[in-house]
Amino acid sequence: MKLPLLTIYRFYQPSEKFAMLTPEILQTLISYTANMQNKISLVLQTGQHAKRAELVDFLNKMASVSEQLNFVERETNGRLRSPISFLLEINGNDSGITFSGLPGGHEFNSLILAILNASGTELKLDESIESIVKNISEPLNFKIFVSLSCHNCPDVVQTLNKFSLLNANINTETIDGGMYPALISENNIQGVPSILLNGEPFANGKIDTAIILEKLIARDSKITEIDAEQAEQLPLQDMTIIGGGPAGVAAAIYGARKGLAVTIIADRFGGQVKDTMGIENLISVPKTTGTELTNSLLAHMDNYTITRKEHLRVQRIESGEIKKLYLSSGEMIESKTIIIATGAKWRELGIEGEKENIGNGVAYCPHCDGPFFKGKDVAVVGGGNSGIEAALDLAAIVKSVTVFEFMPELKADQVIIDQAKSRNNINILTNVETKKIIAKDAAVTSLDYLDRETGRQHSLDLSGIFVQIGLLPNSDFVSDIVKLSPHKEIIINEKCETSVAGIFACGDVTTVPYKQIVIAMGEGSKASLTAFDYLIREF
Repeated sequence: MKLPLLTIYRFYQPSEKFAMLTPEILQTLISYTANMQNKISLVLQTGQHAKRAELVDFLNKMASVSEQLNFVERETNGRLRSPISFLLEINGNDSGITFSGLPGGHEFNSLILAILNASGTELKLDESIESIVKNISEPLNFKIFVSLSCHNCPDVVQTLNKFSLLNANINTETIDGGMYPALISENNIQGVPSILLNGEPFANGKIDTAIILEKLIARDSKITEIDAEQAEQLPLQDMTIIGGGPAGVAAAIYGARKGLAVTIIADRFGGQVKDTMGIENLISVPKTTGTELTNSLLAHMDNYTITRKEHLRVQRIESGEIKKLYLSSGEMIESKTIIIATGAKWRELGIEGEKENIGNGVAYCPHCDGPFFKGKDVAVVGGGNSGIEAALDLAAIVKSVTVFEFMPELKADQVIIDQAKSRNNINILTNVETKKIIAKDAAVTSLDYLDRETGRQHSLDLSGIFVQIGLLPNSDFVSDIVKLSPHKEIIINEKCETSVAGIFACGDVTTVPYKQIVIAMGEGSKASLTAFDYLIREF
């Protein structure tokens, strides 16, 4: 049986003992590597290390799945970090891709995809993104610190590995933080993914390809210059959807089923759903995960002719009978209608010490960054479902969790409140206001807060603070185009119409109540049907 590549990691989880490559996994890898065009060498640095024998066994077995793969042990004269670092060579040439550590857990997929991409498999990047990356002229050396249990890290690793394959000036090293504690301490890494560029902090926390591109463009805006003769301009679109979550995908599918020329633009497909670990309230699907649902959304879109523009953002819109959308890649798309389905992002506390300590003790994803606080005291700010669920997850890892809730009562469902109260290492504080995050030597040490009932100030010693206070609509880029509510949601009517003719909106970015996946899908479908009705009446 051939296992889907994106689910292989489930059979290959990180553990104290380096996981074995089972016959089932090896058989699947034989299928995936059957069409390799280039010869790929897995080059391991010589030397001694407690985990080296396991890595040698793993790389030997990896090389056995294809005649186009081979394993080599040799001295690399400083090119590799340690005896458990290995690089990929393409037909004898350095690919620029390095792994330091044991590539288990979620990073197993990153290794497999790096091998396949290096061997000639399509990178699946938008042409405009490839053009931007190829235009980079300065040497860029990325070091990506990851945790094998982090489900956000592979997106970053896989993106930068592809960039390395596109441009010889770019090198990437994926570092398993668990194998290099001294390096983690030296660079003060307290969250993943954490990226250093040429030895300096580049990005950390929850980041995606679009953010990486924007940061690279900020370093050198000339890399977005597009050759007008080579650039392929899309024809006038009937419908352009901004956002690739459940609402956006539903709108795209409904538009394509009407025979319309449809383009969907997304910084990443899946949106917030992709970060959801467990989904049990999507009617007719008893249980799934954010990753599985995202894959299903993409598979459904594949049944229709829909132009995808992934890892890009719409920077501004010009309204009119024909709308113009200006992208972060430098491209411009003309469209008869627009559907905004950009969802929402994590809401920040907005207090002193928060932004400057993101990745140094302030985090927004307990699943990704929780392991860095094993045996330590942490806080969760927010007493809704997400906050209490985060506290329950963390309680199994950390020494103690203190929940801070602004209101006099918790807002979470009673069933999980009861679970939290039954845990000996979860303490719940209500009617309190967080005031300031204190850090020393670039690491969080305490949190100042106010007891709203007594008016007394307090300070609690902590190593980590997880912010779980809800979401903010991603509407800033259209704030001067359509009317927004006081909460920055796009104001829509029952047909998903905005204040501007021909521009529609749906999902979590709008005033529609109850931010749920099933509701977003319905709203996306409704917005598309309304846009179709507009097209047949106005064009």
